[in-house]
Amino acid sequence: MRKIVFAISLVSLFAFTSCKENASEKIKTDNVVQAAVRDEAAKAVPVMTFEKLEHDFGTIEQNAAQEAAFKFTNTGNAPLIITDAKSSCGCTVPNPPKEPIAPGESSELMVKFNGAGQNQVTKTITVTANTEKGSEIIRIKAFVNPKGFAPVGPVK
Repeated sequence: MRKIVFAISLVSLFAFTSCKENASEKIKTDNVVQAAVRDEAAKAVPVMTFEKLEHDFGTIEQNAAQEAAFKFTNTGNAPLIITDAKSSCGCTVPNPPKEPIAPGESSELMVKFNGAGQNQVTKTITVTANTEKGSEIIRIKAFVNPKGFAPVGPVK
């Protein structure tokens, strides 16, 4: 038992005396500068600000192709990079810009809709980018009249 207590005391004594070096002397100033630059760069984030988040095509005929442009501006302080744009169905095809958008610059995301469906139709497009949220959602909607449908007006 004495040997165990003596061994633990010896190990503790060695551990406490070996940590007496001044830790602040071990800090490399180059690493501090690099960390500060990295942390500042991490604060630079692009912000995707759309002029409108929804486009209404109104009443359209079934299978009549439609196209809409969603204009946006990078109101952040870092280049905006769109990595993906997916729609909620195959009848809607988004076409995002391929090049990075610099802070303060504007661009547009084109969306093509083939006019499929009937009655009220709403589709969402999820835009994945290097923004703080990681993605933005925009919508298109239309009232689709079936082919050959002739609206009945008021009787005179």
